[in-house]
Amino acid sequence: MPISRRRLLALLPTLTLAACGFQLRGTKSGNLPYKTIFIALPETSDVRIWLERYINAANSSTIVDAPQLAEATFQQLSDSRQKTILSVNAQGRVREYRLQLTYSFRLINAKGQVLVAPNEISLSRDITFDDSNVLAKDLEENLLWRDMTNDLVNQIMRRLSIIKPRNPDVEDDE
Repeated sequence: MPISRRRLLALLPTLTLAACGFQLRGTKSGNLPYKTIFIALPETSDVRIWLERYINAANSSTIVDAPQLAEATFQQLSDSRQKTILSVNAQGRVREYRLQLTYSFRLINAKGQVLVAPNEISLSRDITFDDSNVLAKDLEENLLWRDMTNDLVNQIMRRLSIIKPRNPDVEDDE
């Protein structure tokens, strides 16, 4: 039974993508090179909650309760969130705001030696503002902050899974 020309044309892009090594980003992108990890953040921190979800979904590392038990400890160095005025209308009322999130972190081992050097992630979103819809705009702003936190943790997981950890026992020749 010969393959029709239509089926062959439909199958060609799929075979091309499979041949080039293309793979959809899934839970494999969160595979960390550490067996155990400790997250040095408060239990109620949004970043900690999202990090735990991503790590548990990847099933590559176990989250432990003490830094002494961990192969790697995630430490937050800074978390800065700012809301600045972007533009005003003719009456001097705010029309747009810019939400900015700057976050830096590092990974250390149980001895306090740096495994992953400090990394900084900066995100920003613009939001329009309307005096007549204050409650709706406040809800939209909260959703944008949540989206930015989710994007932040996604970027953290990608960086931790891609960055080759340094061996702290070997001195750098810089």
